[in-house]
Order: sequence, then structure tokens, then C-alpha cells
Amino acid sequence: MLSERFDDALIYASRLHATQRRKGSDIPYIAHLIGVASLALEFGADEDQAIAALLHDAVEDQGGPPILEEIRGRFGNEVADTVEGCTDADTIPKPPWRHRKEVYIDHKKTASASVLLVCGCDKLHNARALVGDYRIVGEKLWDRFTGGREGTLWYYRELVGTLRDAGAPARLIDELDRTVSELERMAATRSA
Repeated sequence: MLSERFDDALIYASRLHATQRRKGSDIPYIAHLIGVASLALEFGADEDQAIAALLHDAVEDQGGPPILEEIRGRFGNEVADTVEGCTDADTIPKPPWRHRKEVYIDHKKTASASVLLVCGCDKLHNARALVGDYRIVGEKLWDRFTGGREGTLWYYRELVGTLRDAGAPARLIDELDRTVSELERMAATRSA
């Protein structure tokens, strides 16, 4: 099912993100990328989609448009187009948070099936991490995020509806919805 292209993408992603850690932790960032690729494969990804899952944050976090062109040259148009569709911003400094998230959500309304799959897997992996971290650090969790508590909860809830309406895999979005609902319940309980 997976060829040496996938192996090459895994090594490439690991090198690109070698010094990066997950927000608020010492977890190597590659753990997130592998997690997203794993979810994508579980939800039916083909090799190009699995490779895009490994590389979905490369443009945003590791060099912008030149990295996108490198990905296109190494892994092809399908992978590069999916990575581009999953990219929140490719400039530094990034645009203001709320505007950037609104544009990102809006673009998902007409995104390809590959973008919807990889984006949904990315958000599911992130939401699961948020729930787990919230259990450990409580309200301090929100300090990690520019949008804070309210903005982060808004963003994930909006993504659930948008991805569902756009035709992302139902099983994936049902799981994302359950995870976001758990996060919302935890936040409501802690703020009461």
C-alpha cells in the first residue's frame, strides 16, 4: 500500500520539523504529523493523502512558498495541492488570528476531498490533544493559544460544521464532533 515515497516523506517531515515541539510541551512535533497520517490512513487515505498528512504543516511552519514548491517537486501536484489547502498562512508575520481562521474555514467550504480528509484528521488529532492536556493543566491550557479559550472553542466548533457541510468523511467528522463536544463540556464545567 505505501511505497518508498511515504518513507521519503516521513524522513523529510522529520528533518523539516526536527527542532519543533508541540505547543506547551516537550513532545517532538513529528509525533503530531505521524498521528495525523495515521488517522488519515485509518479513514481511508491513499498514499498521496497520507504523505500530505505528514507534510500538512511544512509550508506554514518551515519556510512558506519555497517549501511548497519543494514538496511539489519531490512528491507531486496532488500532495502539494493538499498541503497548500491545509495551510493556514504562508507568510511571516502571520495575518491577525481571527481573520486568518475565518479565511481558513471559508476555504474549506469548497476544498477537495483530500484537503477535507487531511484537515479533519489534523483537527481531530489536535482536539484530542487539547482534551488530554486540559485534564492535566486546566485553564492554563488556553494561555497557549492566541484565540484563548473562547476563540479556540469557536474555531473548533466552526470547523466541525464547515467540514461536515463540505462533505468530509462522516465518521471522521462525527469523531471530531464528539471530541470538540467533550472539550466544550470540560470548559463549561471548569468555568461554572
